Amino acid sequence: MSNPYTTQPAPQPASRPAPKWARKRYVLPALALALFVGIGIGAGDQGTAADAKPTAAKARPTVTVTTTATATPSAEPEPATTVTATETVKVTRTVTAQAEAETDSGSDSGSDSTYYANCSAARAAGAAPLYSGDPGYDSHLDRDGDGVACES
Repeated sequence: MSNPYTTQPAPQPASRPAPKWARKRYVLPALALALFVGIGIGAGDQGTAADAKPTAAKARPTVTVTTTATATPSAEPEPATTVTATETVKVTRTVTAQAEAETDSGSDSGSDSTYYANCSAARAAGAAPLYSGDPGYDSHLDRDGDGVACES
């Protein structure tokens, strides 16, 4: 009988070489880190060599040249010639004569002699709008038949 409480060593898997992607898992990040460290070191050295000034150099005198220009007075400019153009505008005034209604004071027959061919003629005479019973009202001037002609 075997003892169930004893531990037996686990079977060992056959040793295989590590796959290629496993090596890349460590190599690629290490290369990226080295690249960034190298860039950082290179960037830190840029300003030191150019900004360094030699301390043993002698001071040299500098020469300053100042030039003064004098303006010469110029001749007075001639006054500009002014040209005036006049344009005549003709104004025409239009006077509209109003038609006088002929009324017979003694007759109650309701016949009148005022006639308008269209609403434009009634408006030109100053009689628009015309109401039923007014001199000049006619049914051909009343479009909607409501008793008011040439309303708009």
